[in-house]
Amino acid sequence: MSIADIPAFIRENTRIMEASFVPEVRLHLADDAVALWEMTEEQLEQIGLPPPFWAFAWAGGQALARYVLDHPEIVRGQSVLDVASGSGLVGIAAMQAGARHALAADIDVFAAHAAQLNAALNAVTVETTGADLVGQAVAQDVILVGDLFYDRDLAPRVLDWLAALQDQGRRVLIGDPGRTYLPRDRLEQIAAYDIPVTRALEDSELKRAAVWRLL
Repeated sequence: MSIADIPAFIRENTRIMEASFVPEVRLHLADDAVALWEMTEEQLEQIGLPPPFWAFAWAGGQALARYVLDHPEIVRGQSVLDVASGSGLVGIAAMQAGARHALAADIDVFAAHAAQLNAALNAVTVETTGADLVGQAVAQDVILVGDLFYDRDLAPRVLDWLAALQDQGRRVLIGDPGRTYLPRDRLEQIAAYDIPVTRALEDSELKRAAVWRLL
């Protein structure tokens, strides 16, 4: 079984809200992570689906979006890649800050639909792709990565890829609240914020998240 109309499913199971630390951006967000996750699995008659990362404004992404909006010169006139884009928050913020083009990349098919719906909410255009771009050649000028260092196997792949892109002259920025596999010894913190978050997801109502650049 499949969900025939993913945009309709997203609209029916989320509310339009401002991102808690980035009120300039409105998103389709879920109130209950577990309930939405279970509903998605039930609708698809499939167990073990990835969590609906696209339905929440994660702390790392919010920190990165906030930084981009406060420092628009970073993306103004540039092409931007939002890696593991989820809701599309970071790519949307980049477009609001004056980016020439934004590509939101996420392997979750729901994320592409969410990013497009959310971009429309904010009167910007964001292109989407479901391709796994980690390790691949990309053409964008600025690479923005929010909350992607949570997995032991994925983290070193992402780091090596980002380092190679930076060596090629791309600007790389990472938003992260100190996930387990964040390679702090390879990074320099350039900003930090206290982000209001959902207790069910983060075990607190306030999460310290930082923006980092590669050394």
